[in-house]
Amino acid sequence: MSRTLKSTARAANADPPPGYAIDPSASPMLRYQDSLPRLPVPTLSSTAHKYLETVQPHLTPEEYARTEVAVKDFITSPLSAELQKRLEARAADPATTNWLADWWNEAAYMGYRDPVVVFVSYFYVHADDALRRTPAARAAALIKAMLPFRELTESQRLEPEKVRGAPLCMASYKWLFHSSRYPVKPSDTARKFDPAAHNHVVFARKNKFFTVPLADASGRELSAADLEVQIGKVIEMAGDTADPHPVGALTSDNRDLWTDARETLLAASPDNVKALEVIESAMIVVCLDDKKPVTREDISWQCWVGDGKNRFYYAVIVFDNGRSGFLGEHSCMDGTPTLRMNEFVLASLALKKADLGPSSPSSSLPAPTQLTFTLTPNVKEAIQASQARFDALVGAHDLHVLHYEGYGKNAIKKYKASPDAWAQLVKQLAFWKMQGRMAVTYESAQTRKYQAGRTEVIRSASSEGKAWVEAMMDPEQTDVARAKLFRAAVARHLQYAAWAADGQGVDRHLFGLKKVLKEGEELPAIYKDPAFARTSHWELSTSQLSSPYFDGWGYGEVVPDGYGLSYAIGDDYIRWTITSLKRNTAELRHYLAEAATETRVMMDRALAAEKAGAESKL
Repeated sequence: MSRTLKSTARAANADPPPGYAIDPSASPMLRYQDSLPRLPVPTLSSTAHKYLETVQPHLTPEEYARTEVAVKDFITSPLSAELQKRLEARAADPATTNWLADWWNEAAYMGYRDPVVVFVSYFYVHADDALRRTPAARAAALIKAMLPFRELTESQRLEPEKVRGAPLCMASYKWLFHSSRYPVKPSDTARKFDPAAHNHVVFARKNKFFTVPLADASGRELSAADLEVQIGKVIEMAGDTADPHPVGALTSDNRDLWTDARETLLAASPDNVKALEVIESAMIVVCLDDKKPVTREDISWQCWVGDGKNRFYYAVIVFDNGRSGFLGEHSCMDGTPTLRMNEFVLASLALKKADLGPSSPSSSLPAPTQLTFTLTPNVKEAIQASQARFDALVGAHDLHVLHYEGYGKNAIKKYKASPDAWAQLVKQLAFWKMQGRMAVTYESAQTRKYQAGRTEVIRSASSEGKAWVEAMMDPEQTDVARAKLFRAAVARHLQYAAWAADGQGVDRHLFGLKKVLKEGEELPAIYKDPAFARTSHWELSTSQLSSPYFDGWGYGEVVPDGYGLSYAIGDDYIRWTITSLKRNTAELRHYLAEAATETRVMMDRALAAEKAGAESKL
């Protein structure tokens, strides 16, 4: 997921490798789509081998022996061969672009009923903008700098992303602007609106909503100066008193409850139908919060959850001290499109390349329009209940940020090690210090090199990593021996990461095989073996995103006894954002810092010992 604007542009300008063709009838953004390969179906033997490797560090020898039997029975059974055949047939079906995509979108997102926040949301904290310290100036600049990216996306002229010259699937970019996820039972839907017919932005302030057109009556696009005036008017119109019945709080709730509440809201008045569509069809919602967060923990918390009231989830957030951020959710797209959009906006402003328009505002702009809702007692009761559930859910969480300045990727590369693998191993050492064992760890790998690709799991805990952690915890071990084990663990991590990016991981294949089971067929032993549930219970949900234009990012835990553990690796720092249901989060932060320092000290001592040994032989 790590991608700076510079590296994206460099990749985008490379020629496609052999095997990719340009579709002359397609738009520039989608010109490689038809020649993207399809997501492969791994072989049973490959998945079985990798699965056994990845469960081993979490099991006792006796447990592992039982798991070996279950896996052997599975891959040699007639049923597994039949399941594999069914999955391969689905993958080969011309009507199926990606054998996994629809299943995964349903299971992980649209059919998932827990609230978007904290369960499938993520946030970015924008780097500070010293030139714009007021909310109106900051929000205006962000919106104005966003408009060229919207134009490139909606016209499909945006250059496709590439990784090592290979183009990536760009289909999900359509959901960046003028779209909304709708609560529906039993599974949500999404709608894309025509930007030409809905050329406006919506602001939330004091739990109230306001709409501002992005062009004047003549069709001229508003300048940043125009937008700053309009946003100032929004802040003035909102006043000092928050609406005691925040409609936006409904979007924070369980999806079935939000479905019911939305139907009640729509039935209350035709004006509610119109107001909701204005919000849902906007280019984007901008939440103008009246907070002034200073610390990394505070602004991260406000971007992630806020107070649950001044929101319509999926939004840009701007605070009263000019700080800003972004809140996204995963249902229609993963993080790379929103990352690219945010980097485009922030980089163009930081490098002073954004066309902000005339410096003097127009004198003939109409006032922003406040969106009003008719609220029946039932709607007010639903809002109050949503607030209470949100407060209880969020109140059970905490968030800590470790901005570790001991070193970053510049130093790590001097040891000829992968920064990502290094950071993953530091996590394992920290968790061992805290829990005395390896952590069941999910690291996200994108599979957008394939048509409609989403993600695969990098199973970061390995036997090689366990051997290194045990050596670090053993005071009798030498640093030379530890360094050797560390390099073996780094190599192992890189190998599995490459497999995952190639669609050759374990978890999505096992998910697919289970999905093609028919009614009445017995669940294979591999799924009933306790090791299966234990080693896919993601105690550490990890993902890397590194950008010079962000000052933080994060998301929630994926299991109740786990941690959300996002990280960024800068030139001279590593930053972790840790979330959990108050499961000693501050202790994990402490152990991460301790483990990061011990890892570098170990490598320095090992290199010094190796150098001294080499010199003694001269």
